[in-house]
Amino acid sequence: MNRKHFAGLLAGMIILSAGCTRGSGAEGDEPGETADTLSAMDTACNYTVSYDGIAAKDISSPGVAVHDPSILKAGGNYYIFGSHMTAAKSSDLFGWEMIADNYMKTNPVYGQIYDVADAAFAYAGDKKSLIPTDDKSTHVWAPDVIYNKTMGKYCMYYCTSSTWNASNLCFGIADSPEGPYIWQKALIYSGFGSKQLDETDVLDHVDEEYARKHYIKGGGYNYEDCPNAIDPSVFYDADNRLWMVYGSWSGGIFLLELDPGTGDVIHPAPDENAGVDAYFGKRLLGGGHISIEGPYILYDKTSGFYYLFVSYGSLVSNGGYQIRVFRSKKPDGPYTDMNGEYPGKSALHQNFGLKMSGNYKLPSLEKAYMATGHNSALIDDDGKMYVVYHTRFNDSGEGHSPRVHQFFLNEDGWPCELPYQTCGENISETGYDRSELTGRYFVTSQGTDISSDIANPVILYLKDDGTISGRKAAGEWSVRDGPPRMTVTIDGTEYKGIFCPMKDEAGTDVMTFSAVGSNTTVWGVSYPGK
Repeated sequence: MNRKHFAGLLAGMIILSAGCTRGSGAEGDEPGETADTLSAMDTACNYTVSYDGIAAKDISSPGVAVHDPSILKAGGNYYIFGSHMTAAKSSDLFGWEMIADNYMKTNPVYGQIYDVADAAFAYAGDKKSLIPTDDKSTHVWAPDVIYNKTMGKYCMYYCTSSTWNASNLCFGIADSPEGPYIWQKALIYSGFGSKQLDETDVLDHVDEEYARKHYIKGGGYNYEDCPNAIDPSVFYDADNRLWMVYGSWSGGIFLLELDPGTGDVIHPAPDENAGVDAYFGKRLLGGGHISIEGPYILYDKTSGFYYLFVSYGSLVSNGGYQIRVFRSKKPDGPYTDMNGEYPGKSALHQNFGLKMSGNYKLPSLEKAYMATGHNSALIDDDGKMYVVYHTRFNDSGEGHSPRVHQFFLNEDGWPCELPYQTCGENISETGYDRSELTGRYFVTSQGTDISSDIANPVILYLKDDGTISGRKAAGEWSVRDGPPRMTVTIDGTEYKGIFCPMKDEAGTDVMTFSAVGSNTTVWGVSYPGK
């Protein structure tokens, strides 16, 4: 059920905002919800400041800007590494301190790359590269750092890029998570045409006839079938094998195994029937230049699943950027969604993948979150699971900042992201009194669309008798004993998730739920006493 269907289903339900007055009630309505107040709220309130006296907070100026954040925990600190040679650290996943920012030789984390610029930017990423940058500036994007247990080094995988498909995956090593990372070598090339093929390492791994047939089209790069060598992330599987997943739009998302002793790529034996290419590796999702990028794979030994996160849409604030997730029991797939499906080449991909978050507005947020995407994920030492991404805002700009949300797996093993930034919240192992769970909820559906639409909340009441009510909508809810796993059914669609008390982003105690079903996420936020 997409967001428009959800909104249409609940049409007529009141959406509260600052400056809106509440009516005295009418027959068949919930307390304070009347037809007289409905049209005024729909046309005048526009969800701009607050909800029925609930304090709002300007969340668009957090102090740091790390785009495409990839998270690492080391030495008691959390680190995020991002595009444009940025990095920040935190002790609590909430307050971040910049430790590297922008393209300069004095950058303490990445700066060594300029000492070997002739090699590091030989192919792409600089105005002097074989394929020069369009805007004549340096492009170093989307790093991911992992501690290589065999090498005893921190390894950073990243890309240098010149155009929308001419890129070079590279890696560097360091003794400290804060660098400096010493450039090692280029790993994978993309965006080459007939004239540049000999300047890559492609012919070291496949013969020229094969390369020209599969990688070149009309003299240029066959981008619809072959990947953009960008957005790498690296993970260990259950058997301690090391893998790198990568790709952005173009031919889709690809996977290659790495040598743990060197950090280098292990090129596979080709298997066309299984989608395995001898140079680029195995295609996991996408192709045909549909929007799919920022892959990140997280292995959870408790559930036994590998979770593959990707982003759809365009990364600008109104581009519909969003987080989707698939899963597999094997590191090399197949990765499927809640319907057991995945997007192939040129698919209508909005129909595939569990949508965790996109554009949304919630109580306590003065501005809507926009273009939430390009995420990483972390299972902390205490078992808590976090999703880390950057967000923009509906303030007519492209400013962005990192966000960290805790998520839980529902009873079917699907991630349920909590609605607010993490602030040390814990889920009860014994459950809650039913009176703590009933009441009025601001409920938001993430839908499955890829658009600039903002998911705004509607009002639903979770009642003690297990029913759900609201204007022109009804449903049921239930909760299990023990850890508060919950089920909510609206219009016949079932969502499974969890209840968790949190603080909203203005610091107010709230009860929340997060549940998933039919490849979408629904959030609920309740203010006791409101």
